Amino acid sequence: MARSEQPDNLPLAVSTIVFTVFALSLGDAFIKQSSGNFVIWQIFVLRSLIAIPCLVVYIAATGRSSLGMPSSWLWTSIRSLLLVVMWVCYYLALPHMDLSAAAAAYYTLPIFITLFSAALVGDKVSQLGWLAVFIGFTGVLLILKPNMQDFNWYALLPLCSAILYALAMILTRTKCRSEHPLFLSLALNLSFVIVGSLAAAYIMTMPLESRQGFLFAPWAAMGAQEWIAMSLLAIAILIGSIGAAIAYQNGPSSVIGIFDFAYIGFAVIWGFVFFAEVPDTLSMAGMVLIVIAGVMSLRQ
Repeated sequence: MARSEQPDNLPLAVSTIVFTVFALSLGDAFIKQSSGNFVIWQIFVLRSLIAIPCLVVYIAATGRSSLGMPSSWLWTSIRSLLLVVMWVCYYLALPHMDLSAAAAAYYTLPIFITLFSAALVGDKVSQLGWLAVFIGFTGVLLILKPNMQDFNWYALLPLCSAILYALAMILTRTKCRSEHPLFLSLALNLSFVIVGSLAAAYIMTMPLESRQGFLFAPWAAMGAQEWIAMSLLAIAILIGSIGAAIAYQNGPSSVIGIFDFAYIGFAVIWGFVFFAEVPDTLSMAGMVLIVIAGVMSLRQ
C-alpha cells in the first residue's frame, strides 16, 4: 500500500538536502581520487552490493506493511535508470575536470528544472526565468572557457547529468511522491548492480587492448583498503539516494533546489583539501553566475 499524500515539511526537507549534498560531494571527491584505481562499473556494483543488504535489513525490520511497496514500478524504474545514467556522465567527467568546475556545470540543473517544468508539467516560464537561463549558460561558457584552445569537452558531461537529474527530480515530485524513500533507494541501488554487471560482462568480450580507462578497465583487486573505500562510498550513496527522495518529497523543488547549491561550496572545499584545486577567475565567475541563475530560475 502506497503512502498517502503528505503535507510539505520544509525544515526536514532543507536540513536533509544540505546533509545529503555534503555526503555526496565528499563521496564524489573520493571517486575522483580513486578513478585511477577502479573502473566505474566496479564502483557501481560493489558499492550498491554493500548498500542493498543495509536497506533490506532495515525494510524487513520495519515491516513491509508500514512502509508500503511502490505503487508504480514503471515510474520507479524510469527514475532509477535516469539517475544511473546521470551518475555515469558525472563520474566520467571527474578525472578530467576540477571538482568545483564539474559541480558548477552540473548545478545548471535548476535551469533545466525550470525548462522541463514548463515543457512537461505546464508551468509558465516568466521573463525572470528566461533571464536566468541566459545568465546560467553564460556561466557555463566561462567554465568551458571562451576559446576553443582551452575548451574542455568533458565539461559537457556534467551538463548531461544536470538534464537527467532534473528529469528524475521532477519525476520524484510528480509520479513518485507517495513512494517510500527506502524503496526508491533500493530500486536505485538494484539498478546500479544490474547496469554495472551488464557493462562488466560486455567489457569482458572486448579486445584486451581496449580494456583501459575509467570506463573500460578490468576490475581492480580488492584489499582491506579498497573495501573500506567502497564501504564509505556505499554510505554516501545511501545518504544521497534516500536524502534526495526525502527532500524533494517534503518540499517544493523550487525551494529545495536552492539549498541543493550547497554542493558547489562543498565541492570547492573538497577540491582544495584533496587535490589542491583553486578555481581560476573565469571559472569562479562562471560558478557565481550559475548560482545566481539557479536561484533566479527557482524563484521565477
